[in-house]
Amino acid sequence: MILSGRGVNAVLGPTNTGKTHFAIERMVAHGSGMIGLPLRLLAREVYTRVVERVGVQNVALVTGEEKISPPKARFSVCTVEAMPRETKVAFVAIDEIQLAGDLERGHIFTDRLLHLRGREETLLLGSSTMKSILIQLLPGITIVERPRLSQLFYAGQKKITRLPQRTAIVAFSADEVYAIAELIRRQRGGAAVVLGALSPRTRNAQVGLYQEGDVEYLVATDAIGMGLNLDVDHVAFAQDRKFDGYQFRNLNPGELGQIAGRAGRHVKDGTFGVTGRVDPFDDELVERLETHQFDPVKVLQWRTAQFDFSSVGALQRSLDAAPKVEGLTRALPATDQQALEFLSRYPEIIDITDRPERVEKLWEACALPDYRRITPAQHADLIQSLYFDLVRRGTVNEDFLAEQVRRADRTDGEIDTLSARIAQIRTWTYVSNRPGWLADPTHWQEKTREIEDRLSDALHERLTKRFVDRRTSVLMKRLRENAMLEAEISVNGDVFVEGHAMGQLSGFRFTPISGMEGPDAKAVQAAAYKALALEFEARAARLHASGNNDLAIGSDGLVRWLGDPVARLTGTDHILHPRVILLADEQLTGIARDHVAARIERFVNHHISTVLKPLDDLSRAEDLQGLAKGLAFQLVENLGVLFRRDVADDVKSLDQDGRASMRRYGVRFGAYHIFMPALLKPAPAELITLLWALKHDGLDKPGYGDLIPVLAAGRTSVVTDPSFERMFYKLAGFRFLGKRAVRIDILERLADLIRPLLQWKPGSPARPDGAYDGRRFTTTTAMLSILGATPDDMEEILKGLGYRADSVSAEEAAAFLAAQAGSAQAEASVAAEKSDDESVDDSDHSSEAAVEGEAVAAAAEEAAPAEAAAADQAGEPAEPKPVLLWRPGGRSDNQRGAGRPGGDRRPQGQRNQAPREGGEGRGDNRGEGRGEGRGEGRRDDRRSDNRGDRRDDNRGKFAGKGDRPDRGDRKDRGPRPDRDNNKSQPARFEAKPPRKEKPIDPDSPFAKLAALKEQLKK
Repeated sequence: MILSGRGVNAVLGPTNTGKTHFAIERMVAHGSGMIGLPLRLLAREVYTRVVERVGVQNVALVTGEEKISPPKARFSVCTVEAMPRETKVAFVAIDEIQLAGDLERGHIFTDRLLHLRGREETLLLGSSTMKSILIQLLPGITIVERPRLSQLFYAGQKKITRLPQRTAIVAFSADEVYAIAELIRRQRGGAAVVLGALSPRTRNAQVGLYQEGDVEYLVATDAIGMGLNLDVDHVAFAQDRKFDGYQFRNLNPGELGQIAGRAGRHVKDGTFGVTGRVDPFDDELVERLETHQFDPVKVLQWRTAQFDFSSVGALQRSLDAAPKVEGLTRALPATDQQALEFLSRYPEIIDITDRPERVEKLWEACALPDYRRITPAQHADLIQSLYFDLVRRGTVNEDFLAEQVRRADRTDGEIDTLSARIAQIRTWTYVSNRPGWLADPTHWQEKTREIEDRLSDALHERLTKRFVDRRTSVLMKRLRENAMLEAEISVNGDVFVEGHAMGQLSGFRFTPISGMEGPDAKAVQAAAYKALALEFEARAARLHASGNNDLAIGSDGLVRWLGDPVARLTGTDHILHPRVILLADEQLTGIARDHVAARIERFVNHHISTVLKPLDDLSRAEDLQGLAKGLAFQLVENLGVLFRRDVADDVKSLDQDGRASMRRYGVRFGAYHIFMPALLKPAPAELITLLWALKHDGLDKPGYGDLIPVLAAGRTSVVTDPSFERMFYKLAGFRFLGKRAVRIDILERLADLIRPLLQWKPGSPARPDGAYDGRRFTTTTAMLSILGATPDDMEEILKGLGYRADSVSAEEAAAFLAAQAGSAQAEASVAAEKSDDESVDDSDHSSEAAVEGEAVAAAAEEAAPAEAAAADQAGEPAEPKPVLLWRPGGRSDNQRGAGRPGGDRRPQGQRNQAPREGGEGRGDNRGEGRGEGRGEGRRDDRRSDNRGDRRDDNRGKFAGKGDRPDRGDRKDRGPRPDRDNNKSQPARFEAKPPRKEKPIDPDSPFAKLAALKEQLKK
């Protein structure tokens, strides 16, 4: 075999030397031409470029799976496998001729570059490593070496997440490519994927994503090294080992250089490096890659083109022929030869291949590419089926073909499923493009092409959905174009930038959607903020002009504008003036931010001063002087409620003018509390609780906010929860009394019911319901009603208020009340004569009708029948329930109970005595549980109360000189029958001299009432 290189030109050089562009220019300069390319993808790219130069009607595209053949086409763009062995065109070019050394496809390139020639010009394009072998095989060849247009530099090792933009990451397995692409999507917004197993249409679409700038990263196999023209700035090797069809091996420097050379475009320099688990390149390798110094190709893969079709065995022997030219080596069995080896073992194949044309048809069938990457035996079975149809029927059975095509015609499933279907349909696309294989090839060519395109589009969509964040990619592209992004905000605050959902805008804070990470994500968020800048300013203007109804303070301490949080309150030293912290992103700046902050502060101050107006007015009162001013200060600091015992000395020392001035601000002086009734409503109570919680970090404490609904429901008392912060009861307007908490104003109403019972004097004709002996009382239905409590609850409440109980039997109580009733009847006439005068006395309750003693005794014993009935049902003898006589507690309750008339005669351990400190005990934070009777029953305190609180509350109830329930005037009490029954225990009740009366205000309504009384007497 004598070979010649005369008339053959070889343009050699590294990547980015413009060889392909030069070949296109030379081809279109001739009347006809043909160019062979290593990849169908590259063939498509060159076809498009040639069509742009000479028109679509003049260019044909011929590949194994696609054929575009205009009738008058002068130029053909082919894959090397699809190039004919002989041609009459004027120009022939073969690209990437260094693939002649490839173990799998090299023999095809070798055959074409040795035998295929153009009539006028033959051009071979490839690496400089082919120079010596071309000179050896083709004597007389003209070699032209072209330098690289840009330089290539080594950039070292970098993490995948730190790789620069416009990077191609190279790996050699589909699993590794997908894993890297997934990581890039999460960290950098997305990546395009290029695999040899993808259909050309899918690969084109993926490359388009990268080329158009929708993504900044490309993850690919070594397919990108085969002449693809990409705008790559950096190539990173994530793997340096590959499976070449026979074994796993390291890439040689020439292969690394072919891939790394994709970095840099035209005159723009490029870089390469390693990433992932690949060790950094050594200095020698780096130098070779940067200077493009690679080992020359010493042998080319070769397989004979002289086939012996006399028999299958003869064909096999011809394929095993060795080359006779130095520099060529017999190629390893390719896919078609492997299929022939399997088929030659089938007797039915041997029997049917009885003539040369059938052997040639068998060899033609064996050329079917194994797109599905199945085992050689399975691939041989498919070839056998096709071959039998071709021999027996003349064409492939179209029913069989239709069934196979139908199975592949589905676009559901994920990436692997769609890839398998594409491989299957590509097989039938190849079959439909084989001349003479089908009765109606045009129909099936269109059908299979349509299905392959549809599957390719679906695969591209799945790849993009999985490995590309379209939102990030589109926005990054617009940013690179320096375009003004268009932002849109929905009614509910969803933010769309360029039509892509970016996050939620709430008030003046933008929250990106999850899944955005990495530097690109930060850039996208910055772009979103830039697009939202005008919206922030517009919202600031609207808030500044909004009314108070558009703003609200929540129980969580957040200030909301139209439902969106715009500020947060925190505590300060002044509890009524919390600090306002603006909740806004940094993009709200300058005057707009100042306007928003000022408007929110105005609203907060207005809201507090409006809802807590009585407290705010009291804090600003300028007409209060002396003790009144100090008491008002304490009341404001304690948010409108003071326990009277805590300020008893101040209250006693407060004159009538001071009390009157404080009452003008809504302050009430009660028996147990100094408080402001206007604040005992849900709205003020809720705000007061919030302000206290802000100052004392109480928003997360148990019980916060749980008592406001109770107050709003109108409950007068509630069972206490020991886990709640006790202060919340006081802030909500409840007094904590052990097992129950009672509303403060209800306790004062209870005091109003108890006061006349302790002021009543034995022997008086009108005995109030519940009065006993002027010193003690029994609970009444009215008391239970206002408290919403049971008798057991009532005991807890009275103990908590500091009252103590003496227990007597029902019979003893009935007898005592009967005696009291007899005395009352004897003095009825005297009481009638004085009724006019008593109508203006200190206690207007005496003007009411007297209650019969028997009725009161019956009320004291009303529980006995119920207990007796319950005992009868249980089969036990009923025991009459004792009657509890309540009195204000004192310091020596435990010693003097036995000496009182009607006192507790039970053993010491059974007496119903509460602790000296009251029902709340010492567990109260401020000792609230001290007996309130001590506060109410102190002689010095009660006297001022009688003249101040009770009169100034417009109740017309004077305690007079007998305002001490446990120290009344003995002469006014009337007969004491119980003393006669207990003469062995003399009474020791002595009244101390009364304190000097303070002058009464002549302008008070009570002084005027007394003057009217004196006039009536005259």
